[in-house]
Amino acid sequence: MVDHKNSKFVDRTLNKVDPKMAKIFMPWILKHPKSMYTMLRLAKAYRKSRNKRAEEFLKGLKVPPFLILSITSNCNLKCAGCYAAATGTLSNQKTNNNLDLEKWEQIIQEARELGVFAFIIAGGEPFLMPDLLKICEKIKDRLFLIFTNGTILKNKDIEKLIRLRNTIIIVSIEGDQYLTDKRRGTGVYEKIINTLDELNSKGVISGISVTINRNNVKFWMDSNNIDDLISKGIRLAFLLEYIPVDNDTELMLTKGESIAFRQRVLNFRESKQIFLIHSPGDEVYMGGCVSAGRGFAHITPSGDLTPCPVSNIATHNLSKSTLREGLNSQLFKIIRENEHLLETNGSPCALFSHTEEVNAIVKKVKAYRTSI
Repeated sequence: MVDHKNSKFVDRTLNKVDPKMAKIFMPWILKHPKSMYTMLRLAKAYRKSRNKRAEEFLKGLKVPPFLILSITSNCNLKCAGCYAAATGTLSNQKTNNNLDLEKWEQIIQEARELGVFAFIIAGGEPFLMPDLLKICEKIKDRLFLIFTNGTILKNKDIEKLIRLRNTIIIVSIEGDQYLTDKRRGTGVYEKIINTLDELNSKGVISGISVTINRNNVKFWMDSNNIDDLISKGIRLAFLLEYIPVDNDTELMLTKGESIAFRQRVLNFRESKQIFLIHSPGDEVYMGGCVSAGRGFAHITPSGDLTPCPVSNIATHNLSKSTLREGLNSQLFKIIRENEHLLETNGSPCALFSHTEEVNAIVKKVKAYRTSI
């Protein structure tokens, strides 16, 4: 039975975040009444974390609402143009200096106390981290979004996810079978679709992440392909325009393609029952890039705190420093205070389009390049 008083509270909270979010996710919540108490807990935690961030800001500390955790450097795939591989985050060596699960839990607890509300868990492939879901089980008043390639989830993982209503699974996909297997490997598309179907059938909230490039942009502008996703139970999609690695701009959208795709995304938001997050398009409404603690920050598998997942620069490692110290670093402050650095200038990544200035900042604050 649905608790109408609590459902109204959750609905109001979602509406304050984004009315479209409430429209899309409230029907799922009402369909799965056991999730109501988790959603109520998260709604209260959202308000509390927002107030905590405001308190810290008055003290001079900018705390982001999101933290991206590259929780492991290991991956079972070798995708073409992988950001993690290009920035030194990825390593398939048996010996590396990845943080263990206990240390990650300590970092998340500190972030929670500072007012971080949601954690985006990436990699490598997160499900190669033993007992990954124990963190989500233990920290029940925070939202976790796990970005996975969708090929190695086991039945025991899905059984846990049925109970973990504070965890959303985001599966990476390129488009149809041809587009996906071309970049990710033969047979990957079939495994992804099987995973999405299984998650949907078990009532686990799931979404997708897509790297939008010149090869697949037309696919994702096709209304029928969006409808097909929705029919599979997908309620959330991250559409991330390709950022060149090693200065390879061949796959990057042209200015015209980027403008056309943005218009299509805006159209889908009005006409489709799916919540779309588009980068860099949505950053316009946030005053530019939201890295360096404005909206999120990133932690590498070895604990280096970087402005974002595709910037391999740091001054603090969280195995030796606190998150508070890292967020308060000169590196983060200088990036945030130089507002022109937050402008994309037609590029999908602001920091990528200001390479020389970023290099000068690295030298000034004595930052180091991160790698495994």
